[in-house]
Amino acid sequence: MENRERNPKWKNPPLYIDMSICINCDTCIRHCPPQFGAIFNHGMDVIIIPELCSGCNKCIEPCPVDCIHPVEGDVETPLDWWEAPEDDDPYR
Repeated sequence: MENRERNPKWKNPPLYIDMSICINCDTCIRHCPPQFGAIFNHGMDVIIIPELCSGCNKCIEPCPVDCIHPVEGDVETPLDWWEAPEDDDPYR
């Protein structure tokens, strides 16, 4: 991940979470395969880091509010998403 690019073998687009719908239940975090670990709490938001998301869709079906969708087009991950979670994360 040092160059922060998606694996070119992943054919499905990465996913994103629509935070206007998300209820912060963390179901998606529990269903993201540990070998990818693409979904995190980031402050009050839940985020999917596109470079880590294989597009496997394992988080979509268990989501109770249907807030996870494929990314359309290129996406640039904000630099602060690469930082370790803060100790004051209200969901930990």
